[in-house]
Amino acid sequence: MKPPFLATALALAVVAALASCQRSQSPEANAPAATATPATAPATPAAEPAKTAYTDLEQLAQRVVTQSAAVKEGEIVLISGRPSDAELLEDLAVNVRKVGAFPLVTYSSDRLAKRMFFDVPEKYDTQMDAVGNKLADMVNVNISLGNNATENLFEGADPKRSAARGKADEPVMQKFLRNVRTVELGNNLYPTAWRAERYGMSEDELAKTFWSGVNLDYSELQTRGAQVKTALAAGNEVHITNPNGTDLKLSLKGRPVLVNDGVASAEDMKAGAAAASTYLPAGEVYSTPVAGSAEGKVVQSRTYFRGKKVNNLTLTVSGGKVTAMTGEGPGYADLKAEYDAVDDARKNDLGFVDFGINPNVKLAATSAIGTWVPAGSVTVGTGVNVWAGGNNSVPYGLVLFLPGSTVTLDGKPIVESGSLKL
Repeated sequence: MKPPFLATALALAVVAALASCQRSQSPEANAPAATATPATAPATPAAEPAKTAYTDLEQLAQRVVTQSAAVKEGEIVLISGRPSDAELLEDLAVNVRKVGAFPLVTYSSDRLAKRMFFDVPEKYDTQMDAVGNKLADMVNVNISLGNNATENLFEGADPKRSAARGKADEPVMQKFLRNVRTVELGNNLYPTAWRAERYGMSEDELAKTFWSGVNLDYSELQTRGAQVKTALAAGNEVHITNPNGTDLKLSLKGRPVLVNDGVASAEDMKAGAAAASTYLPAGEVYSTPVAGSAEGKVVQSRTYFRGKKVNNLTLTVSGGKVTAMTGEGPGYADLKAEYDAVDDARKNDLGFVDFGINPNVKLAATSAIGTWVPAGSVTVGTGVNVWAGGNNSVPYGLVLFLPGSTVTLDGKPIVESGSLKL
């Protein structure tokens, strides 16, 4: 959920979904958070969900509940999506109940999210979300669907209001990220027309890619993830380069390394909510840099802000912090305004590095942008990193996808020109 930068904590209609917002890519996450009253049954769907021959919703729901979320008897599970997700939301709820846990189904929509921002008076922007705060104390698991349909839904939103809402809800976000394990179905790949266009695919091709990534053998992914984790945990200096001008060094020495392999194992559950959270399609290994260690430059050749192109988004990093930002294209001015509106120095911290390991997710050669999980993909970000095992909970961040990168670990190649070598 978000365009290739992450304006977090700014837009799901249920504040409980903030936990998954903190690391996904979706334009909707560029918008301010809005709160909806939980509903026991979604409204009549406005459109059919993206069901295809590759989709068995009942099987998916069973797998999400028992493996990805590892729901236990007696737990309370928050399930959130859109009216068009009604069948999958219901399947998830039934499977939660089948293991003796208790589902709470909520829904949102583009219309609701937009009205919650533009129609609610500015004087309430500094109110912490009371419903979300209580849910964060009550809920054990948060299952959300990241399938927003409108890329530029919050065009014209005042960035200062967005920042104010994010700041007000940071305590809620902290609770979810630290205490509630999350399963997000989407991970910047949910099949929609606008997203397919960004990846240079037809919507059907993207659907095949998405479901192929979701339905792979998770035991194979666990094995590959463990290998990459072991290598990173034993290493020190990571050096990322890219033909677009990216040249970044950072240290991971002694930092926790987490794996998104689609399964919440007993070891993950013991390690805490960040380690036990899953983003589907799964297939990532990520960590957070040693404070102050990051030095160099990060360039994202192409991204979009609320549907508007941003070219050559460039961050200069010194002492672990972003010290300068430049960019081009029709979306850059608004992106920069959103960034500048966040009055919190934590937004500048180089927050995480992420390596994709999913062999079933392959983007088209014509794709102008990258994403999290294809094997050999590289992503770095600033700001919020609690989801990755860090301690920065600022309600904002930038995510930069770096397809085609080369990465060395203590001088040895682990990714070469976008190909995973571990």
